[in-house]
Amino acid sequence: MVTILIKSFNRPFYLDRCLASIYRFVKGNYAIKILDDGTPEKYLNKIKSKYPEVDIQRSPQYGQKVKKIQENLQSGKEIDGFQIPTQLWIDAVKSSTDFVLVTEDDVWFTKPVELEDITMQMKTHDIDLVKLGWHGNTDSFTELDTTMISGDLNRSYPKKIFTSNRWMMHIFMHNKFKFFSLLYRLGLVDHGTQLKYWQLNSILMGVWQKDYWLYVWKDMDGRVDEKTQLRNAAVWFHKHKKNLNIIAMSREESMKTTFQSSATNSYHQSDFDFDVNYFNHLINEAWFNESFDVMQNFPNDFSLSYFQQFLDEKVKVEEFQKWVAQFKDLYRNLGAIVD
Repeated sequence: MVTILIKSFNRPFYLDRCLASIYRFVKGNYAIKILDDGTPEKYLNKIKSKYPEVDIQRSPQYGQKVKKIQENLQSGKEIDGFQIPTQLWIDAVKSSTDFVLVTEDDVWFTKPVELEDITMQMKTHDIDLVKLGWHGNTDSFTELDTTMISGDLNRSYPKKIFTSNRWMMHIFMHNKFKFFSLLYRLGLVDHGTQLKYWQLNSILMGVWQKDYWLYVWKDMDGRVDEKTQLRNAAVWFHKHKKNLNIIAMSREESMKTTFQSSATNSYHQSDFDFDVNYFNHLINEAWFNESFDVMQNFPNDFSLSYFQQFLDEKVKVEEFQKWVAQFKDLYRNLGAIVD
């Protein structure tokens, strides 16, 4: 049994696509839990009617977040997207099966995945994380040992990465005592060094041994601190570095995410006259009224021209297109395949 945990917030049209892709492509014994942080009740009720076997859990801030969404639509008052329900996620993983697949509402499967085969191999080969997606970014593969573990999985072991105990990794990641700055002046690190530690982590697209996930998310108190996550991952890796199979990846990428949407305006700030919250409201309503096809252009993301059919006069199409282009460029510059 594998628990599939889906973090969600006010994009039921993507959540519906995520769920539809699970039932199309994911095989094996699994249970799905949605960890919602404020999607209005009528949308969650519709999700529940379409997928009655799915367990929907709400964050302690759920009512407050729903109210904020309504206030935003009425007055434009901004939604605080940085109030994160990390404890809900942590508690959900703690109460889950030994292996968990943790993802988000704007992620979907694109190819068949056999969860029982994956978890059996994780047990056999002592694997703590199997990555099922990497945004099409293969640039880092040259820095990994990608030896084949089985017919389905490759090793994903970093060839050269500095790891140490918790104290040392803390001052390294957070530049305490100007330690990272000193290494930079000595030419031992550069601006891309810390990005390499994402080789040990997977926010949206991985099957985890749950103890490893919980260790990576230690010390998260209502926030998502990526440097602390990478510190924790590096410490775990250091303790288990003799295990060459500790991180693995599927032979084929089988999950995708969007590069043209955001849950709130709190992320991906820009100077463009485009309101993500209002955009989400329009698409949510079209989905609720069953005029929006969640599988349009699948397995690729929704086409912009399709989104544009549901916009009203308050949304400037040119500004929306510019906002998406900027969003895509951000990830394209990190090596992701965004189109």
